[in-house]
Amino acid sequence: MTTTLTREQARRIAVRAQLLDAHRPSSLVQTVDQLTLMQIDPTKAIAPSADLVAWSRLGDAYDHSDLTFALEQERSLVEFSSFIFPMDEIETVLALSPGRIHHSAVDWVKANNRFRTQILDRLRADGPLVAGEIEDTSEVPWASSGWTNDRSVLRMIELLNRMGDVAIAGRRGKLRTWDLPERVYPADLRLPSIEEASTVETDRRLASLGIARPGRKDTSGGEVLGGGSAGVACTVAGVDGEWRVDAEALAALEDGFAPRTAFLSPFDRLVYDRDRALDLFGFEYVLEMYKPAAKRRWGYFALPILHGERLVGKLDAKVDHKKGLLNVFAVHEDFGWTAEIGDAVEAEIDALAGWLGVEITHP
Repeated sequence: MTTTLTREQARRIAVRAQLLDAHRPSSLVQTVDQLTLMQIDPTKAIAPSADLVAWSRLGDAYDHSDLTFALEQERSLVEFSSFIFPMDEIETVLALSPGRIHHSAVDWVKANNRFRTQILDRLRADGPLVAGEIEDTSEVPWASSGWTNDRSVLRMIELLNRMGDVAIAGRRGKLRTWDLPERVYPADLRLPSIEEASTVETDRRLASLGIARPGRKDTSGGEVLGGGSAGVACTVAGVDGEWRVDAEALAALEDGFAPRTAFLSPFDRLVYDRDRALDLFGFEYVLEMYKPAAKRRWGYFALPILHGERLVGKLDAKVDHKKGLLNVFAVHEDFGWTAEIGDAVEAEIDALAGWLGVEITHP
């Protein structure tokens, strides 16, 4: 018999799986391991997305230097493509990534075999290097989309990274440094088969989400959404269609739920699948940084607000680092808040400002 969950139960499963209940994780590596990945986005309206995701789980115990240490010194985490993964999972990532590259990009790499070889030789001799330190000797330049004009070196290196031939060694300022994989990844790598890797990835993804639609949905960034056939089939009262729920998360419903309030990055995996957020939380959200200011409803980089198991609104704020201010432009309520929700959100704004080391102002 198929299990039926209430929406409240489904939301609690999702929130707890994403480490957003009151029981905070103990370390950054533990956090990324449960989330399976953190997306990298450089927008610093408040803080880079990876830092916001980490802070929303770890609180004031997290500092950006923790991420740098884990990536470049401890090597417990690794940057790959546009994401941060646990180093322990790099074998799964490397097994699956090449198959998710568009065939036209693969053809371009093949057409530039000499260019590819020269890049690898240069890294072998002098790596780690930033892309700007490598000469463009491409036989067939990358066809610009408007954003990638004269960037054949960077595009080649990024594709070689996704193919497993080049690794991200660290950062020099904001720029990635590139090197040979054997200097970055563990020496005893043994790639699983695609079938084995796909099973591991699907199981881990569902455990990190708690509950998801079955099947798969590929994103433009090479990520897969959906629970596949992992977990247990279930339905959610009032929501059409089938879901898959992680068996351990389902059993943990008996343990009760400890709520808290949190601000989420727009790229946070609790809200990243906008259809799922709408189905389970009734939460409508669009990242509006690419919209003209006059057409924005919630703000340039509005942060979704979680209270307990509900997504209750958006915080429109921006940090002025030169003046040391957190400018709070608006706090959008998706419905009429109780005094308890309002007080909890205000307390979280104070916590955010404290973590950033700035003062709060309301322009």
